[in-house]
Amino acid sequence: MSAAAHVTLESKIAFLRQPGSFADCSGRIEAIETHMSWVFLTDAHAYKLKKPVRQDLFDFRSLDARRHYCEEELRLNRRLAAEVYVELVPLSIDALGHLRLGGHGIVVDWLVKMLRLPRRHMLDYALGHGGAAPADIARVAARLAAFYRACTPVRLDPAAYRARFRRAIALNLRMLSRPVYRLPAARVTALCRAQHALLDARRDWFDRRARTGKIVEGHGDLRPEHVSLGPPVSIIDCLEFSRALRLVDPVDELGFLALECERLHAPDLGALLLRTYGDLTGDLPGAALVHFYQGFRAATRARIAIRHLDEEQFRHSPEWYRRACQYLCLAQAHQASVSSDIEPPP
Repeated sequence: MSAAAHVTLESKIAFLRQPGSFADCSGRIEAIETHMSWVFLTDAHAYKLKKPVRQDLFDFRSLDARRHYCEEELRLNRRLAAEVYVELVPLSIDALGHLRLGGHGIVVDWLVKMLRLPRRHMLDYALGHGGAAPADIARVAARLAAFYRACTPVRLDPAAYRARFRRAIALNLRMLSRPVYRLPAARVTALCRAQHALLDARRDWFDRRARTGKIVEGHGDLRPEHVSLGPPVSIIDCLEFSRALRLVDPVDELGFLALECERLHAPDLGALLLRTYGDLTGDLPGAALVHFYQGFRAATRARIAIRHLDEEQFRHSPEWYRRACQYLCLAQAHQASVSSDIEPPP
């Protein structure tokens, strides 16, 4: 444990940037940093190293915690991408003080080993380059329909289910209204008040979903960049660190993916996804509830986007302010659609 504690993250990254550290690399290593991880791409694989960081929903600072969440990442993602998630690989230090991937010695960290998926197969790339066809979306809908059917329903107290939305809407209002972000405060307030009002006025919609076993342990972060069109269709990068965020209504989760298709200028494909899922499963809760879910998701994504401005490396880029405004517009549009599609769900 003493040796593990004295190997810095910087030393691990420097080692993993070297092609010779991997048995399956014939050329350059591509290293990608995210908020939570470093990902190292070889010719055929991706190796993910979790950062020893703590945020509101997780704490990766201990070696045991990082191993646990790596194991969870394998277990959970194999539900929708069994062929992609290969194994857990130890990073160790030998008697001479040299780091080894998968070797003998004292384990100083853990990496998730995955197959490297071709960039051109990812749904966000396909949407951006005109390569996503209705048949692709139908295959994604069928894959997700089979997944949700296999999930065990999670019984949630209806009041607790609605309270989750209330807390998140309150957080969205608080964060999006911060003067430092320069977002239109009146629009944010009106949006969040309308979402709160709908929760009060149509509580039966949400209570019915909770009471009838529609809530499952899903993916938690169903975005186009996590969907590989394959074949086969593979869906990666679920939220392994928060079961609470994985407990979702499938229609909510699919509405989020459809929303992202809309943001990437493919609203018809997003609508096709929802329609195909409904046809396959018979789960047709009504357009108004779907619009509420999508407006709520868009507001939440606006909050996530604008908070990038709190970090030095993003502070001077216009991208995150632009994206937050884009999501706010989508949130308003879907909230407006709730009123026009107010027929109660079955």
